[in-house]
Amino acid sequence: MNSRVPALPVTENLWRTDQLLQHGLNSRAIAQLVGEGSLIRVRRGCYARGSWWTGLNAAGRRRQLIFAHAHGTRTTSAGGFVYSHTSGASLQRLHLWGVDGVVHLTQAGCPSGVSHGRDVAAHTRRLSSREVTFVDDLPCTSLERTVVDCCLMFNVRQSLILVDHAARLGADLHLLQDYCTALAGRNGVVALRRALELVDARSESAGESLTRELIHRLRIPPPELQFVVRTSLGEHRLDFAWPERKVALEFDGKTKYFDFRPTSEVVFEERRREKVLMEQGWVFVRVEWKDLFREQEFKYRLLRALEVGSGGTQPAPFRRFPAR
Repeated sequence: MNSRVPALPVTENLWRTDQLLQHGLNSRAIAQLVGEGSLIRVRRGCYARGSWWTGLNAAGRRRQLIFAHAHGTRTTSAGGFVYSHTSGASLQRLHLWGVDGVVHLTQAGCPSGVSHGRDVAAHTRRLSSREVTFVDDLPCTSLERTVVDCCLMFNVRQSLILVDHAARLGADLHLLQDYCTALAGRNGVVALRRALELVDARSESAGESLTRELIHRLRIPPPELQFVVRTSLGEHRLDFAWPERKVALEFDGKTKYFDFRPTSEVVFEERRREKVLMEQGWVFVRVEWKDLFREQEFKYRLLRALEVGSGGTQPAPFRRFPAR
């Protein structure tokens, strides 16, 4: 095989097969680049630059799969569909947990003879104009319609993560409640209803939403969210706090430390502020993702901290919420 393969275009990172052919690559060259990892076949007829694709996180890949679908169908589809469900959520950068990369779209009817491919889930529904918006020039369902469609196929925890973030982005909770009421008796509506009962826009991450759901399910009295404490080093915001007990629970998700500044700097400042708070009598419980799935251990650690937390005085006996 001729090892001299034309270089990939220097611009863009996503191409249809015909674009690569126009650039001078033939099918053998494309196969060679795929074998080397320089190209990634993300879906039928669509390829991505390997180094760029491998650098994307899960949310980024889900979004790019949607762009790949739109890019690949630009010359083969008459349109008439909007991206919906988890694809609509991905376009709107909503927090998702435990979802795959299947591209979801909704259309008013199912045209005969149309095959969307195994990586696409097509839904049939007539959408009103208020239920359609555009994100990055792609048509997708509105924020509220997207939340409802996702929750109908999610469990409660997945739904709560989504609804919390949607509320944080300004979703109309009254409209969501109207949708929920209209869907009474529909399969999956329980998860939506439960998420709307527990929604709190103050949760800043999927991990914080799951932590709050677990605290509620274990019938532990609800904490204050994003509670601000003043210290000699300035204000410190706690993820969860029981101020009367001076107990704080912090969720240590990776994104908390990796988003903006070097990890070592952020961790150092975090621990420094924590030390000052501990000198004021605060007790800290730190949890990670894995702790949310070790429920008995989580319950023991938190209840123990709440029993010994004093807030500077001898507390009254600690009582859990009754079962609901």
